[in-house]
Amino acid sequence: MKSRLRIFDFFVRSLALLAASACTHAAERKPNILIIVGDDLGYGELSGQGFTQQVPTPHIDSIATHGVRFTSGYVTGPYCSPTRAGLLTGRYQQRFGHELNPGPAHLTPPSVGMPVTETTIGDRLRAAGYKTGWFGKSHLGYAPQFHPLKRGFDEFYGFLGGLHDYLDAASDAEDRIYRGTTPIENIDYATDAFGREAAAFIERHKNEPWLCYLPFNAVHAPLQATEKYLNRFAHVEDPKRRVFCAMLSAMDDAVGQVLAKLREHGLEEDTLIFFISDNGGPTGGTTSGNGPLRGSKSQTWEGGIRVPFMLQWKGHIPAGQINEQPVIQLDLLPTALAAAGVNVKPDWKIDGVNLLPFLTSQKNSAPHTSLYWRFGPQLALRMGDWKIVKSIGAGVSAENPRAGKATVDGVQLYNLRQDLGEKENLAEKNPEKLRELVAVWESYNHQMIDPLWQDGPAERGTASKGAKAPSAK
Repeated sequence: MKSRLRIFDFFVRSLALLAASACTHAAERKPNILIIVGDDLGYGELSGQGFTQQVPTPHIDSIATHGVRFTSGYVTGPYCSPTRAGLLTGRYQQRFGHELNPGPAHLTPPSVGMPVTETTIGDRLRAAGYKTGWFGKSHLGYAPQFHPLKRGFDEFYGFLGGLHDYLDAASDAEDRIYRGTTPIENIDYATDAFGREAAAFIERHKNEPWLCYLPFNAVHAPLQATEKYLNRFAHVEDPKRRVFCAMLSAMDDAVGQVLAKLREHGLEEDTLIFFISDNGGPTGGTTSGNGPLRGSKSQTWEGGIRVPFMLQWKGHIPAGQINEQPVIQLDLLPTALAAAGVNVKPDWKIDGVNLLPFLTSQKNSAPHTSLYWRFGPQLALRMGDWKIVKSIGAGVSAENPRAGKATVDGVQLYNLRQDLGEKENLAEKNPEKLRELVAVWESYNHQMIDPLWQDGPAERGTASKGAKAPSAK
């Protein structure tokens, strides 16, 4: 009898030790980081945004359902490359001269790309012991020094330019789809492939912390989709719109595949997930809609810079939140680093903020007192409910909206809480508020440098006269 009791006691103690060990392991495990970026996806398109139900996006919407959806989520520029530079560094891209897009590969000098003096989220997390993978679009320079494998990422599957054929991996001889640095000869459908590669990365590294950066080129032009997705929208009469709907549905499926891989390995509570678009939708070009917002891609109206913005971390962030506070893609880096236990140092000069305390009621203030934009001659600043803007239709020519330098002459003033569509310019009625916001914008602007290159009407990537490259940190 005593022998049996000793065996039972040994069994119970062993179970307790195993349980304690498991708890210690869970407590010590650093969370995975998953960053998903849609391309040219307008504010109004996801079904979870509440403006249209034409394209069901249940997988993307689930990120907000299980976490938080920011109704005032922004990016620091109204088109592709600059906002990606800001995301990866956590810094306003105007600080280091990456204000405009590089051009096509055959027109872009080898010096044009996100400056190598900048440190990326890949660099930061790899130094903290993370495996890092990048699957999709880069658009941060074509020369070897700008390649994702040189910017803190262990694995890369994607392309280096601003757009790519979805069905032909070799359609552009100077901007191929690569695995690492090896060109891929064939591809089924780019959106499917990027989702599949991201899921495979998670499978390979499921037992260690990882950063998975998944910047789709969907739903950017060219409008291309396979029959599998087109058949879902046979009822859509407009041919252009039908293809767009198919492309968005494909991206949602790809996101679903990645989220399913997390669930398969029980990694949801160990993974901090972000979803954003890189800018507003180009409504005329692809039909991507921006809901109630004025303007579109390449404009500093809300339609160019306010985007779908979601965050999920099951077990850590309360689910089902809708947050109206202004946030920006610069916040992704410090939020991810905080989750990973990496302390941000003052000399990194990060502009983003850690959002976690604001989502767990540790802080009740707004994450930002103000947000800044400069895009060639266009500008904006949001402070509370107020916004100043200079854009197409407000002091900037539609013929060349990216040429020249921004000035505050003729800037307009709007109250976004009362006038989300930016219809009534209140500059004359509120001169003191106008002066207050202009002063804040100019304070920001004095900290920035001139663009290191100009994209111009043809996006030729020519160097900007008088611009000085930022010094190495």
